Amino acid sequence: MTKRKLLLILLLSIVLVACNSQTTSELSGNDIGNPTAEQILQNDKDADIFVLNDIVYTNAEGIEWVYDDDLTLGEEVGEIKKQTTDGDAFENFTASQLTVGTKIYEPVENSSIYIVIVDDKKIRYLGLIEG
Repeated sequence: MTKRKLLLILLLSIVLVACNSQTTSELSGNDIGNPTAEQILQNDKDADIFVLNDIVYTNAEGIEWVYDDDLTLGEEVGEIKKQTTDGDAFENFTASQLTVGTKIYEPVENSSIYIVIVDDKKIRYLGLIEG
């Protein structure tokens, strides 16, 4: 008799756990995907970033290998339309430090890097792409 009760309780527990429909709507910190402007600015409020094609690009002046290759300035792909440090307000052509009207160029050789010209200086921005 005791074994039957124990088996019944065990089966009921399994059924209740299996029927649990609770889900979480928020992403955990371990989720895989490209970083968002909000995530970048939470970690570094002074980050120099912009968003293009839903990818965050960061100023690569401190990343030596980004400057190892010569890049030919290609076509203009757009310009900064909005400047903000509010990560929630970022959309394509929004920047944290670049001024509105700054033109963005795609180099002929590399699609993960874009170039902007500020005060006659070419600055490379690297796409933050996971994977």
